[in-house]
Amino acid sequence: MSESVSVRCPACRREHLYAAPSYPCVCGAPVRPPLDTAGTATAVTHQVWDEQWVSLRCASCGRRDEWPRPELGCPCGTVLRVPVMSSATTTDARPPTTTEPARARRVLQPVTIRTPRDAATAAALYLRSLGYQDIRRADQRPPSGIGLAARGLLAQVDPAIRPASLRDVECLWLTAMTESAACVHFSLAGYTDEARARAEGLDIPLFVLELNGIPKPLNAPAVRLDASGAQDRNR
Repeated sequence: MSESVSVRCPACRREHLYAAPSYPCVCGAPVRPPLDTAGTATAVTHQVWDEQWVSLRCASCGRRDEWPRPELGCPCGTVLRVPVMSSATTTDARPPTTTEPARARRVLQPVTIRTPRDAATAAALYLRSLGYQDIRRADQRPPSGIGLAARGLLAQVDPAIRPASLRDVECLWLTAMTESAACVHFSLAGYTDEARARAEGLDIPLFVLELNGIPKPLNAPAVRLDASGAQDRNR
C-alpha cells in the first residue's frame, strides 16, 4: 500500500491526501513514483508532453522506463503536479517467478479519459503494454489529434468528438511511409465507413478508446496487433 502524502493546492489552499498509483514493470513488479514529502505541488498551467512523464527504474530487474508523472485534480479546477524524489528507483513487491522476464507482456493499467492528454496517455500505456519502447511526442504534428512515436511506429490519437475521417487515416499512413514506420490510429469517437475501408486496405490498425482508457480493436490489423504485440512489427 502506498503512503499518502498531503498536497496543498496553491490556488485555493485546499489540502488533499494523495497516494501515487503503481504501474507494472515488464518483469511484473509494481513500480511506484517516489513522492517528495518535502516538496511543494505546483499548478499546471500549460501541458508539455515531455514534462508529463517521469523516468523510473525498477529495483527488481533494473529496467528504466517512462511513466505518467503524478498529478491531482483539485475541485477548484487547478491541476496539481505532485513532486517526485530525484532518486526515481522504486518497487514495492517481489516480481513473479519467470525464466524470461524481458519477454513478458506488461499488464495494462489504464487511465480514465477526461481530457485529450488522458487519451494520449492511455494510448501510450497501451503501446508500452504491447512492447513498444521509448514512446515520445511525434516530431511531425498531425493535421488533427496528437502524434506519438516509438521505434518503428507512428501513432495518432484523436480525442475529438467526431469520427476520424478518411483524410486522417491517409495522412497518418503517408507520414509513416516517409519515416519507414508502421502506424496505428486511436480515436475516441470511432471512424467513418470510408476511413475503416481505407485502413483495411492499407493494413492500419484502428482502435477506439473507451472512456475507461482501454483501447478496443476495431479492425483485423488491430486484432492482430493486440494479439501479437510489438514483436512481429519490430522484426
